[in-house]
Amino acid sequence: MRKFNVVLGSLITLFFLSCTGTQGPSGFDGFDGLDGFDGRDGVDGVNGVNTLGQVLDIEGSFTFENDFAILYEFPQTVEVFESDIVLVYLLWDQTEDGNGEAVDIWRLMPQTRILDQGLLQYNFDYTFLDVNLFLESNFDLTTLQPGDTDNQVFRIAVLPADLTEGKLDKSSIQSVMGSLNIVEENIQRFKAN
Repeated sequence: MRKFNVVLGSLITLFFLSCTGTQGPSGFDGFDGLDGFDGRDGVDGVNGVNTLGQVLDIEGSFTFENDFAILYEFPQTVEVFESDIVLVYLLWDQTEDGNGEAVDIWRLMPQTRILDQGLLQYNFDYTFLDVNLFLESNFDLTTLQPGDTDNQVFRIAVLPADLTEGKLDKSSIQSVMGSLNIVEENIQRFKAN
């Protein structure tokens, strides 16, 4: 066994010593390639489809007739990919700023309220074709007051999946709009049927 270790050690030493020597000349740099074509902007000027995210407002009422659900199909001007993330915010309240102007208070859904009747939850699900806004409760929804069901305003944000991988504060609609470079004046507003 001792002879084997001596022979193995000699071979390893010989191997490492044979790897030393003078270094050969450096190779030459290759030629620079041609510049590529510029990519498309977020909004395609040909058909007006936004491909970099979108924020829009929906107003609608939850009624017995619509089974306390509002189904909203995305318009053709909003392209949603299967990999996109859709966030929905509920206009919860309004307050005033120092100048007396109204300031909207948005809450990320799902949102739960504790009422005398029980628990009420504003919730949603989505596909790349539509958003379904609906109420869930542990009581009869027909007992709700109009303030909980009528003319509710929702802000829908469609985000490219790669945008949500960073440290985006999804609970803040202002943070989401800032990451999409969208200002209040550019938000499309729709009435749900």
